Amino acid sequence: MADSAPIRSRPGAIRQYQLLRRQKGMSAATVNRETSALSRMFHLAIRLERLDNMPRLPERLEENPPRQGFFEHKDYLKVRAHLPESYQDVLDFAYYSGWRRREITELTWEEVDLDGGVIRLAPVRSKTKVSRVLPISTPLKSVLKRREKKRLTADVHVFKHDGVTVRQWKVAWNNACQKAGVPGRLFHDCRRTAARNLIRAGVPERVAMLLTGHKTRCVFDRYNIVNERELATAGERLADYLDERATADRKAS
Repeated sequence: MADSAPIRSRPGAIRQYQLLRRQKGMSAATVNRETSALSRMFHLAIRLERLDNMPRLPERLEENPPRQGFFEHKDYLKVRAHLPESYQDVLDFAYYSGWRRREITELTWEEVDLDGGVIRLAPVRSKTKVSRVLPISTPLKSVLKRREKKRLTADVHVFKHDGVTVRQWKVAWNNACQKAGVPGRLFHDCRRTAARNLIRAGVPERVAMLLTGHKTRCVFDRYNIVNERELATAGERLADYLDERATADRKAS
């Protein structure tokens, strides 16, 4: 390894950078990810023998707790009722697929295989850069059939505003949530809801991740998404175990 002077610990300088980023409006979570990326770069440089050591990094910033926003079905229906029809189709697709907003709004007819019953998302359009296949469930098929009826020959994208102005489209979501009595809800809540509903329906986590495009299972930890049936089963197993132990103890005495 080439001789190099040791890197002096400068946690103060890095902390100043963190504070500067916070002042510019970056979230604590974003700043923590940037600091983690810096740490990985130092470790890689050491592994490649470009550096002998790395500075001591400051502790992570305290992050806000993750949003726990979920759409109960009745709330989804209330919000839907106050949206323009074209926006209703976007919401329906999000609620039943768990896809990200841009994955939906930029969906092309070329990616839709109605006869095969699947939608194929290209890697270039996926946030994780991994292709995905989404089976077309009955609700999604209804959405696509409605969009197909309004499709013009030159249309490339599945979803359009259908005459709704850009200005109206931008405020439609917040207005609908206000009228539905659920102000502050995010469109992204549909994604969390879909992941939770898949698990509640008994779909294995691995399959749920493939459908929604989550690369790691951290979403289930972050939003405390668990299979409630498994929890109930675990509770019953515990009760059965204690009953068996009590019976065994009585026989032994």
